[in-house]
Formats: sequence, C-alpha cells, structure tokens
Amino acid sequence: MTSRRYILVLFASLLAGALFGADRAPKPNIVFFFIDDLGWTDLGFMGSKYYESPHIDKLAKDGMVFMNAYANAPNCAPSRACLMSGKYSPRHGVYTVGNSDRGLSKHRKLIPIKNTTHLAKEFVTMGEALQHGGYVTATMGKWHLGDDPTTQGFDVNVAGKSWGSPSGGGYHSPYKYPNLENKEKGEYLTDRLGVEACKFIETNKDKPFFLYLTHYAVHTPIQAKPELKEKYQSKKPTERHKNPAYAAMIESTDDSVGAVLATLSRLELADDTLVIFFSDNGGHGGVTSNAPLRGSKGMLYEGGIREPMIVKWPGVTKPGSICRENVIGIDLYPTLLEATGSPSPKGYELDGVSIAPLLRNAEAKLSRKAIHWHFPAYLQGYTARHGHFRTTPAAATRMGDWKLIEFFEDGVLELYNTAKDLSETNNLAKENPEKAQELHAAMLAWRKAVKAPFPTELNPEYASGNAVPSPNKPKRRKKKGDKKKP
Repeated sequence: MTSRRYILVLFASLLAGALFGADRAPKPNIVFFFIDDLGWTDLGFMGSKYYESPHIDKLAKDGMVFMNAYANAPNCAPSRACLMSGKYSPRHGVYTVGNSDRGLSKHRKLIPIKNTTHLAKEFVTMGEALQHGGYVTATMGKWHLGDDPTTQGFDVNVAGKSWGSPSGGGYHSPYKYPNLENKEKGEYLTDRLGVEACKFIETNKDKPFFLYLTHYAVHTPIQAKPELKEKYQSKKPTERHKNPAYAAMIESTDDSVGAVLATLSRLELADDTLVIFFSDNGGHGGVTSNAPLRGSKGMLYEGGIREPMIVKWPGVTKPGSICRENVIGIDLYPTLLEATGSPSPKGYELDGVSIAPLLRNAEAKLSRKAIHWHFPAYLQGYTARHGHFRTTPAAATRMGDWKLIEFFEDGVLELYNTAKDLSETNNLAKENPEKAQELHAAMLAWRKAVKAPFPTELNPEYASGNAVPSPNKPKRRKKKGDKKKP
C-alpha cells in the first residue's frame, strides 16, 4: 500500500480495527460482480456439469459461499433498486420492470399497484455512501434505474443507462453506450466490460475504489461468441442444462471475472480487496433450468429469488467456508458501510442488516426475525407451463427454514419447509396452520411497517370465463377411481 493511500485510510482503520483485526487493510477496495438472470445452479461450484465457470469456482473455493442468499425481487429493476437504496421495494415503489399490468387485462382479476421505473434521487445509493466514505466509484454495465448513474453516486459510468438489456446490436458491436462506443463489427460486450473494469482498477490502484461490474449477461437476447457456442454444441448436455449459446455466455462472464481477479493479483491488490459475486434474480425459465428449485425468474418460488453468492475477503472470510444463514441483497449496503468504516447516511434508514458477523464466522446467526418480498404486479408467462402468468400479485416471507407465499387474487397461502422440501412441492399451510399463521402475522406486521400497498380493487375487464388455473398452484394428479367432471 502506498503512503498516499495509507493516509487516506488511517482514520478508517480505527473504526474497522476492532471488528476485523488491526493487522489487515482497514479500508478495502470493493469489487462487486452483479450478474443478470444467473440461476442458482448455473455454475460449476453450484453443481452444473454442463456450464463451465472455472474462475468463479476458484473464487468460491477461496471465499465464503452463501447457500441461502436471496435477491430482493424476482426480476431485474426492483432487485437493483433495493440493492442500491438499501431499502425494500415498498419504500421506493420499484416493484417490477416497466408496467405492473403485464399480460391481457381480461385475465387479471385485480388492478395491480402502479410501478415506478426509476430510483428517485432522494434515495442515498450505495455508491453515494461509499463516495462519502472516501471511495472512487464506478458502475460498468447494466444500471436500469435511471438515465445517468453519475448523478447517483458513481464517478465513472460505462454502458449504464435505463436499459434493462443490451441495446442496438445486442452483445455484439457495433453498439453505442455512455462512455462505450464501437462502430466496428464483432466485439463482444461482456469482454469489453471486463477490459474497462481492469482499466479502472489500474487507474485507481493507489486509492480506495468501489467497482460495481454489473454485467448485462446472461440476460436475453441469448447471443454468444460463435467459437464458444460451437464448443458447447459438441459437449454432451445434461438433463437440466443443455443450451450451448447460454453456456457460452456463462463462460464469457466467467472469463471477465477471471480477468478482473487476475488484474487485482498482478497489481498486488488482491489481499486488500473485498470481492462479492451475486445475481439479481433467478434464471430465465425458457433458457435454463433452476431445478431442483421450483420456478424461475419472475416468480417468488425459490427458482426466482435464490441466488449463487460468494464473498471473499482475505483475512476475514475463511477459504472454502459455507454459510447457510438467510441473507438478502439489501444486507450488502450496511455490510459495506461497516467493512469500510464509512458513515451511514444521516437520517437514512436501511432495511437490511450487516452480514459482517457471518463473514467472520460462517456459523454465526443474524438477529432479525424474517426476510420479505412484495410483488403487487402481474408478469405474463413465457413458456406453456406458466399459463397466462408467471406470477399474479403476491408476497413472501422466509423465517428460518420456513417460507410463506400469499397470492393476493384469492388470498391463498402456501407454506413450505425449505430445508426438507427444497423444491416446494408440499404445501403445509393446512397441515401446519399455526406455523402458517406465525409467518403470515410477521408478513402483515412488516407490510404495515413499510406501508406496503397491495391490490384489492377488482378489474372490471376481468372475464372469469377466461380464467385458467393459476400457474402458482401445482395441478393435482388424477388418482385411480376419479370420476370425470361433466
């Protein structure tokens, strides 16, 4: 560490030393890899035998893996708004992507809650808080929360705007993004973002930096580098994973992660850098399988919200450790404030809790009672098994091993023990009404505390004759002796 940087971080060392040990770098660099639509089992270290991710797998081996890590929401924009603001969706009103009345009106029983598409400037972002704490900040890739992240806490913006997926030619140039333009044909966006990230690290190696590398990958459109796609076309697929173009996109993302980690090592910054790897929501059900988890992107079942997550912090996290405590994206904001000795924004309430105790000890427990999701919107289906909707307006709460989902159209409650029933196949709400009532009471109390609106107004265009069984409820298998209905 240079003398210049030592002076910059000396004061923070007094704050962080007691918590993390006086012998380590007191104000670490932060590299946050945030991947789009990456499913829970889409990586080698999470069990995939088809997709290849050697650099991310090594990061998992060198860091701490969180097996019960959750996105803040089942799709992109609200998950990111919560991450950046440190607040649950009802606080900022970003519930979904675009409009909340997706799908045909005649199939929607309720009038959904109106959605906000941008994160308002009144919210103090993670970037702004770290700027105030002495960090130079950069976002590279998908922003999806407004037109210009440099107005919300980032000194550098590469390719970030309100877009939710790659614009123009998609992942292949020619393309034009803020601070990233290439008129020649053939450059791959994921590769270029990795290059830009490495340049940022090189430029800022002598000062504390926060790099938010938020890849557009592996979001649709599914576009891969031809040579990598060809590699996976010749590889034997598995029952769950079999899409060669998607596999190639994962490998390109992994290569980008590897390039950044190699740059940290080359510049002798690896030991002074806190690295986070996370995804914004579950895998796209038309592209990959989230099995054994039920559901996919856009659903409050585990496949829509449970994510692969790694934290590596040399001297704090134990290499190869596994944490099974429930954590959620909003926890990362207070965690980074505590880890960097940065002051919490004055008068600004954070909904998450610091997971610093878990980073020190994977067996530690957090004191909160539950974590929550609120999704008062409709999302149309994109596969035959979804029916009209992936989800109707709903909410969920997880408390320990138990998880409750409430569907607002009909008030149905679904209760699952995720430790015994990872695939959420056995609804225990009627079998265990006391536990269902306990979780529902916690959900209602939280909903009241955050002033969460939920839809109650009936849609006058709803045609009950066109209604179909909700995709949220599994169909009952016919038993021998069942009579056909007339």
